[in-house]
Amino acid sequence: MRPTPHGNPLDRARYWYPTIAMVGATVLAALAGQPGPTPAAAAAPAATRPATATGGSQPLNRGLPPTPTAAPGTATSAPTTAPGAAKGSRVPALVWNAYRSAQRSVAVGDPGCRLDWTVLAGIGQVESGQADNGNVTTNGTPRTPILGPTLDGTGGNAAIPAPRGGWVRAIGPMQFLPSTWTVWGVDGNGDGTADPNNIYDAALSAGHYLCAVGRDLAVPADLDAAISSYKDSRRRCSFA
Repeated sequence: MRPTPHGNPLDRARYWYPTIAMVGATVLAALAGQPGPTPAAAAAPAATRPATATGGSQPLNRGLPPTPTAAPGTATSAPTTAPGAAKGSRVPALVWNAYRSAQRSVAVGDPGCRLDWTVLAGIGQVESGQADNGNVTTNGTPRTPILGPTLDGTGGNAAIPAPRGGWVRAIGPMQFLPSTWTVWGVDGNGDGTADPNNIYDAALSAGHYLCAVGRDLAVPADLDAAISSYKDSRRRCSFA
C-alpha cells in the first residue's frame, strides 16, 4: 500500500493560522447537540511541557477539500459533513465525529482545558486534509497510510535521525512523531490499541497534547502556546 504523497513545503505562517481560524469560524455555530460516538475513557499522560508533536515538519500540501461526501463505510446515521459548515471547509462525517469525541473525552478528563473540536479540525486540515478527505475505514484508520516528509533537514524540515538509521517521518492524520506518540498516544475508539494512524486515537491524543501543563484553550495566550508547541510556530503566528 503506497503512502499518501507529501506535497511541496508550505509557509506555515501563512497557512496554519488562517486555516485553523477559518475552519473554526465557519462550522462552530453548527455543532451544538450533534450526536457522535461515545468517547473512550483515556487519561491524559503525565508529562512536562511538550516540545513539538510533529518535529516542526512542513504540513502536507493540501488545500481545503471540495464539498466532501461521507467517508467510505460511514454509518448512515452520521451526517455527511459537519452541519452548517461553509462550502469548501466541510469536515467528513467520521472525521468530524472523531474530533467531537475527543472534545467530549477531554471535557470529562480535563474540563479546565476547554478544548474545542474546531482546533483539532484546523490542525487536521493542515496536516492531512482531514485524513485525506475522510478516506478512512469505519473504525477511523486511513485506507492509505499518511506519512509526512523525511525529516532529514532539507526543505525547511527538522533533522531527526531514526533510532535504527535513516530519518524519522511524522505519522497519521495528526502527524505525530513516533517518539511523541510513545508518550502521548491513547486509544480513542475503544479497540484496545493506540494507533497514530487512526483518526479517533490521533485526535484524542492531540487533544491531550494541546491541553498539557494546565492550559485553558479558551484563553488566547494558552491557545497560542498550545498550537506553537504542536507545530513550533510561535514566532510566526499568533491566536490572540
